[in-house]
Amino acid sequence: MGGPTEVRVRVPASSANLGPGFDSLGLALALYDEIDVCVDGSDAVRVEVEGEGAGQVPCDETHLVVSAMHTTWALLGEEPPRGLRMRCRNAIPHSRGLGSSAAAAVAGALAAAVLAGRDPKLEESALLQVTAGMEGHADNAAASLMGGFVVAWETPGNTSDRFHAVRLPTHADIHPVALVPQIESSTKTTRGLLPERVPLVDAAFTGSRTALAVLAFTQQPDLLLAATEDRLHQGYRRPAYPESADLVDALRARGVPATISGAGPTVLALTSDARIPDGIDLTGFATVVLPVDIEGARFEIG
Repeated sequence: MGGPTEVRVRVPASSANLGPGFDSLGLALALYDEIDVCVDGSDAVRVEVEGEGAGQVPCDETHLVVSAMHTTWALLGEEPPRGLRMRCRNAIPHSRGLGSSAAAAVAGALAAAVLAGRDPKLEESALLQVTAGMEGHADNAAASLMGGFVVAWETPGNTSDRFHAVRLPTHADIHPVALVPQIESSTKTTRGLLPERVPLVDAAFTGSRTALAVLAFTQQPDLLLAATEDRLHQGYRRPAYPESADLVDALRARGVPATISGAGPTVLALTSDARIPDGIDLTGFATVVLPVDIEGARFEIG
């Protein structure tokens, strides 16, 4: 490898789907995981985790960040370096629908590219292939990698260039507030609640709202309440997070555009003033104001 031996990476959280945009819309949020990686020439991989996931995630070569690094080196045709020391400072809650696994994959892919001496901007497509491939979809990964509001899509059957995304400017009057419960949710479990087929009228309804969401997020946030309506996935997954679904209903009844963030159970309120209306029962939920992150994943060479 011809790159540096130390790098620090910072990756934002993300909210996927944003209502109707199942596996296609994502928004980067200003809550960050930070990772320091050092190539030390040993024969070992050592991982230290602080914050979210400490004592729960593996601290060896099976750690998600390390897996993403090796996948990236393989895709770039690079030999892995000898010995890694990694320190993770995690602020993104795990299993809450805020893209923690995508952030870890992005952190590993970006660190690997930098350590290999590659320009991450020139390798952005490769990094997206790695991270979205690990996730199975590109909405969270693209948002964490690129920042801002993203539209992602997939080319089935194309193994070398399967995932794609574009970043669009986010309107300045959108101020997200995350309402984070203590309970966790499994993406695998919530996806298992989805039917194989949905009524055509629901598919058409959701498609129209997804198109409207692109306009609402970029130019006309006054349309967000209508643009975040969904008949494709949130209703079917309600049994997995009934309290969160009830909170979404309560917020929307008060005119606040609100959705389940990703696979849940976090609720994302897309406010105009970073405030939740008085009288909304937030028992069991932590209120976290999370501005839109417009930078995406960033790195510093040590």
